[in-house]
Amino acid sequence: MKLAVARLWYEGNAFCLLPAQREDFERREWHKGLAALRTAQGTATELAAVADWVDAHPHCQVQVSRCTSALPAGPIDDGFFDAFMAEVQADLAGQSWDAIYLSLHGAAITRSRDTPEIDFVRALRRNHPQAVIGASFDLHANHDPRWVDLLDIACGYRTYPHVDMVETAARTLALIEHAVTGGMRPVGVLRNDGIVLSSANMRTDAGPMAELQAQARALTASPILDISVYGGFAYANTPSIGASVMVWADRADPSARATAQRVADQLTESVRRRAQAFDIPLIAPAQAIALALQSPGLVAVTDAADNPLSGGIGDTPALLRALVDAQIDGACVFASLADAALVAQSHAAGPGAAMAVSLGARRTGDYGAAVELTVEVERVTDGRFVNTGPMERGSAVQCGRTAVLRVRQLRIIVTEHVAACNDPAFFALHGVDLSSTRLLCVKAKNHFRAAFATLCTTIVDADAPGPASLDLASLPLRRRSA
Repeated sequence: MKLAVARLWYEGNAFCLLPAQREDFERREWHKGLAALRTAQGTATELAAVADWVDAHPHCQVQVSRCTSALPAGPIDDGFFDAFMAEVQADLAGQSWDAIYLSLHGAAITRSRDTPEIDFVRALRRNHPQAVIGASFDLHANHDPRWVDLLDIACGYRTYPHVDMVETAARTLALIEHAVTGGMRPVGVLRNDGIVLSSANMRTDAGPMAELQAQARALTASPILDISVYGGFAYANTPSIGASVMVWADRADPSARATAQRVADQLTESVRRRAQAFDIPLIAPAQAIALALQSPGLVAVTDAADNPLSGGIGDTPALLRALVDAQIDGACVFASLADAALVAQSHAAGPGAAMAVSLGARRTGDYGAAVELTVEVERVTDGRFVNTGPMERGSAVQCGRTAVLRVRQLRIIVTEHVAACNDPAFFALHGVDLSSTRLLCVKAKNHFRAAFATLCTTIVDADAPGPASLDLASLPLRRRSA
């Protein structure tokens, strides 16, 4: 078996002010060849599953083309995306491939393309018509029906927070191998009725998505090979936003397509019945802080509308303002703001320096006015750490340089680049002792819970102005619930 591998893992928010440039991808993940697999070995990522597969198949020929990812932001720069496609095409050109495995997200957008990943795979299919092409997707993919004509097999994450990246890639690779060496011929059915869901209550530990995943597992029986239920990512704002169901069956069974269609229809109706259950009550920051503090021990409030893993900009001030106004008696941490100029000023001043600062609203005042404070520089760092939590465990992270600013018992973390604070190692880097902290106010959403659900006695989700508002009705979405 001769296998080619490539990866583009990116989720685009059409309402985000920050476009995704080449340097954003280079900073987070930029690998190629066997180095990509060596870097991923032992991590909780899809390429780790590829590395394991290669180790288990020493006689197979594997070529790893460009593998890259970036934190969610605005549309990808078209020039970068064109260069990525050209690089992968050139790497695979002139060779006959048995199979191609792709690690994709399913919600990428560029300035001129609503479905760039489809353009990418269409080009691969045109140049390698005989290859079995399989892909793994994020649970928040926005799926266009054309996928089942371009791919031979695909699998999606089944958990949110996404802690099954390795398992999803391994499942995809096993089905690809079966198609190549075992003669299995999959047929796919995809249904997307444009049912736009909020991701606020989309976690898979309990609730409507957990019920849908359980139903999908129960329906996975011969001739069905794989079922993936996708929640979609409304903030991409393309004609394909919305929940979808993708079902693959083995053509060896004469009823394969009809069975796959029946399962897709059944699950789609289940999605429709549960659509309203994905919403949660919208609570303003001040009320969220007060509610969280009713519980003892370490508690947290999340600002989902500026969540970096939903395309947040690390700049909205509403939660910070509410935290300052609350004057909490106890150690509090706010994480985090992205302000390269303020980080540079803090590094130049050094620990112990006092500064008058404006926090937030540097990029836009649309989400509220800046918070004016006098702070002490408590700590500065190089912004590098390695994830220790269950999501993307073992992956190296670069935030750019960072600073911790202190106002009495409140610490405010500022980073050079937009950064997610979903891992305990992020707080360890900044000298935060979680065991002696009373309140975490974080720009985060459900992925925060992967590591912190067991560390916090309660986590309250706040709704505030931002580019990923929980109030989907307030956004000019291009597809609405049917």
